[in-house]
Amino acid sequence: MARVKDTSKKNRLLKANRRAKSVPTWVIAKTNRHVRSNPQRRNWRQRKMKLK
Repeated sequence: MARVKDTSKKNRLLKANRRAKSVPTWVIAKTNRHVRSNPQRRNWRQRKMKLK
């Protein structure tokens, strides 16, 4: 990918990066393990994003 990105694409990439993180440990503890995994979890090699 090009080094120079337009701001809108960069913001979309940042948002996707934030979404791909795992659920914090304190959330798992607080919800008594009802919330264990993030359904939006994504690995950069396995699932590609549909960005324009």
